[in-house]
Formats: sequence, structure tokens, C-alpha cells
Amino acid sequence: MKIAILGGTGDEGLGLAMRLAGAGDEVIIGSRSAERALEAAHTVREKVPFGHVSGMANDAAAEAAEVVIVSVPYAAQRDTLTALAPLLAGKIVVSVVVPLQFGKGGPHAVRVEEGSAAEEARAILPDARIASGFHNLSATKLMEVDSSLDCDVVVCGDDAEAKRTAMELAEKMEGARAIDGGPLAYSRYAEDLTALILALNRRYKAHASVKFTGL
Repeated sequence: MKIAILGGTGDEGLGLAMRLAGAGDEVIIGSRSAERALEAAHTVREKVPFGHVSGMANDAAAEAAEVVIVSVPYAAQRDTLTALAPLLAGKIVVSVVVPLQFGKGGPHAVRVEEGSAAEEARAILPDARIASGFHNLSATKLMEVDSSLDCDVVVCGDDAEAKRTAMELAEKMEGARAIDGGPLAYSRYAEDLTALILALNRRYKAHASVKFTGL
């Protein structure tokens, strides 16, 4: 599968790129700067030398890919997706975006008018097929490509194929279990949980993720 990761120059995007390239997918790192995207692709290849990884500007990456993962900061989501809407029509788009703000009290979830970042993405991209997932994964753990993630990945969506594709991507990562989190509206809870996980990681100097028991 040919997968573009928009915002792939950030830690989370790099980690996802490493894991998916390691699983055998063709990965395209997208960035506002083609030069930064190429540098990020080189970083991924250093960790996954056998991986098929390239770097492009966001528009070229979105056009070339079959599946697009959006891992940009929430503040950049609306402008990024609005510009790419014609290129993303009909494609499966997986939102990893988490609306957060950081202050003296630590990370806090930001309220989104549509309910969640994923639902905002759907409003901006009415012709795309939207799912959400991967919010609660540690970027540090993702980039430790020789270790098992030992975590669950909650995937939400109203489009059955988009949800299934996102779950299949999660299952390709060693130690990750995909969980059907229900409709896209439930993305809000997975997004908000990230603030708690980041606060715990800061407090305990850890790289925690989520794992559900009894399922």
C-alpha cells in the first residue's frame, strides 16, 4: 500500500513512517517543505534501511498516495486540509490529529466545534473517507523499531472501509492490537485521552500507551 503521512516530519509522523515502512508499505513523508520531507525520509531510512520511503511536499504526497494519514498539529489542520481537499476526494484519510494546548498546568484538550479533530476533518473533506486512530501511541516507542509496542490502537469511523484499512495498518505494527472504537464521534474520547497520557508521561518520566483488558 502507498501511504502518505502529512506532518510526517514531526516525531509521531516519523514513528508511524518507520513502523509502516518496516511492515513493507511504501511510505511518502509529506511536509509544507519538500526539503524537510526529504530530510525526514532519510531519517526513516536510517532506522529502516530496507524501507521504501520518499519525501514530497504535502500536495504531491497527497496526490500520489492511496491512503493519507494526517499527523499535523491541530493548529495547522484546517489550512492544510482545505488546500488539499480536491486531491483527497475519494481517498481514505486517517486522522491522528489531537487538539491540545500546553501551559503551566500541563497539556489540556481543546474543545472543537465539530466535536473532534477527526469530525472537523470530515467537515473540511466531505468527499474523503475518514477514520481516526493512533492518537495514544508514544512517538518514542514507535521509533524504537526493534521493540514491540505492546499496546492497543483505538480506531473510529463511520466509513467501514476506511475504518477497516486503519485497523489493518495498526495490526501491521509489532505488538499493536487494533480495536474498533465505534463511530467517528467517539474520536473525541481517544483524542482527549492523549492529554492524560502526556501528563502521566511527564509525571512518571515514562512513555505510556493504552492497553485494554477483557476484550
